[in-house]
Amino acid sequence: MSNQQILKNTNAQLLDQFNASIMFDKELYKQDIQGSIAHSKMLALQEIITIEDQVKIEAGLLRIKSEIEAGDFEWKIEHEDVHMAIESKLTEYIGDAAGRLHTARSRNDQVATDFTLYVQDKSLTLKDKLKVLVNTLVNIAEKHTETLIPGMTHLQHAQPINFGYHLLAYANMFKRDFERFESSYIRNNNCPLGSAALAGTPHNIDRFKTAEFLGFDSPTQSALDTSSNRDFALEILFNISTTVMHISRLSEELILWSSYEFGFVKMSDEYATTSSIMPQKKNPDVPELLRGKTGRVYGNLISLLTVMKGLPLAYNKDTQEDKEGVFDSVQTCEISLDIVTAVMDTLIINVDKMEKACKVGHLSATDLADYLVQKANLPFRKAYYITKDVVATANKLNKDMSELTIEEIRSSNEEIKNIDNEILSYLDLRNSMNARTSFGGTSTQRTKEQISYFKDWL
Repeated sequence: MSNQQILKNTNAQLLDQFNASIMFDKELYKQDIQGSIAHSKMLALQEIITIEDQVKIEAGLLRIKSEIEAGDFEWKIEHEDVHMAIESKLTEYIGDAAGRLHTARSRNDQVATDFTLYVQDKSLTLKDKLKVLVNTLVNIAEKHTETLIPGMTHLQHAQPINFGYHLLAYANMFKRDFERFESSYIRNNNCPLGSAALAGTPHNIDRFKTAEFLGFDSPTQSALDTSSNRDFALEILFNISTTVMHISRLSEELILWSSYEFGFVKMSDEYATTSSIMPQKKNPDVPELLRGKTGRVYGNLISLLTVMKGLPLAYNKDTQEDKEGVFDSVQTCEISLDIVTAVMDTLIINVDKMEKACKVGHLSATDLADYLVQKANLPFRKAYYITKDVVATANKLNKDMSELTIEEIRSSNEEIKNIDNEILSYLDLRNSMNARTSFGGTSTQRTKEQISYFKDWL
C-alpha cells in the first residue's frame, strides 16, 4: 500500500472519529427507543404504517433495549450516532418494516426529542435531590434555633444570629434552585417529534398524539425553531450552574468552620482526610472538591452558549457539541447534591465554640444605636457615633461590648451619662438575636416560623 493510500485511510478514520457522536450520545438510547415506539404508534393510528409493522417495530426496539442494558449491544463508530446504530440493528432483526419507522421524521427532530426527554427527566431527578438537601438543612436548623453564631458581612463579625437561621438561608437558595428546575420543566415540556427536518411533513401525522404518548403537554409550535432549538439544554446548564454555585458557597463555609481558627464544626472522617505527611491534620477534601467542581460546570454552560451564538436557522452540525457538557454537568450535579447532603447529615456542630465566637467583634453594637434612636429619640447617625465611642471603651478594657457594666457605658460619651440600666439587657447577645423579630429576621420565633414554612413546602 502506498504512503498516499495509508494517509488517505488514516484521514478517513480521523474523519469518522471527528464526525461521529455515537460514543457519547449512546447515553440517549432509552429516550431514542421511547421516542421511536411513540412515533410508530402514532404512524399506525394514522394508518401511515400497518399495525403489524408497528408491532414488529416495537418488539424489535424493546429487544435492542434489553441487549443494551445487558451489555450485549455493540456500538460501532461507522453508525455515527445512537439513532443509526439502533435503526441498523432494528433492520437486522425485522427487515423492511424497520425502514418504515423513519417516515415523517428527521434525525433533526429525533435528536431534539431524545435530548429534550433526557433533560426533562434529569430536571425531575435534580428537583428530588434538592428537596432531600433542603429537608436535611431544615432538620438541622430545627435543633439550633437558639444556638448563637456570629452573623458576618465582609467575613467580619456583624450581628448575633442563630445557627438554624444561617442554615435556612441555604435552604432558601436550594428552594429557588428547585423552582428553577420546575419552571424550566414546565416551559420545555413540548414535543419536537414530527417537526421533521425544519418545515414539518406532508404525511397526515398527529403530533398531539405523539406528545401524549411521550408525556409532553403539547407539540412544539414551530418546526423551524424546533430543529435547532437548544434553549432547554442551556436552561438546565444554567440551573445546574446556579445550584453548584450555592453548593460551593456552603462548602466554603464548611471549610472555614472546620478550621482551627473557627472550630465551629467537625466533618465525618468519611468526608475529610489526613495529610500524607502531617498526621495531625484533617483536610476538608470533599467540600474542596465540591467547590472545585463549579468551574467545570460553568465551562459547560459557556461552551454551549458559544456554540449557539452564531447559528443561522435551522439545524447545523455544530449542535452535536450540545450533549457532552450537559451529560457531564448533570452527573456532576447529581453526585454533588448527594454528597453535600451526606456531609451535612453527618456534621458535628460545636455549639460552645460558636457562642464563644459571638463575644468577639461587639456584635450587639447595633442594638445600642437602635436603643438610642427608639428611647432617646436621637438621629440614627448621632447614635451611630455614640456607639463608636462605647466600642472604643470596650476595646480599651479588652472586653466585648456585651460585657460592659453600666458605669463603663455611661463613661464612654457625655450624651449617655444618664442612660438607663435596661440597656444592659439590650446588649445581651441572645436578647440581641431575639430582638430581630421583623419578617425574615433571625429571632428564634421567626426562625421557627421559617422552619414551619419549609415543612409545609416539603
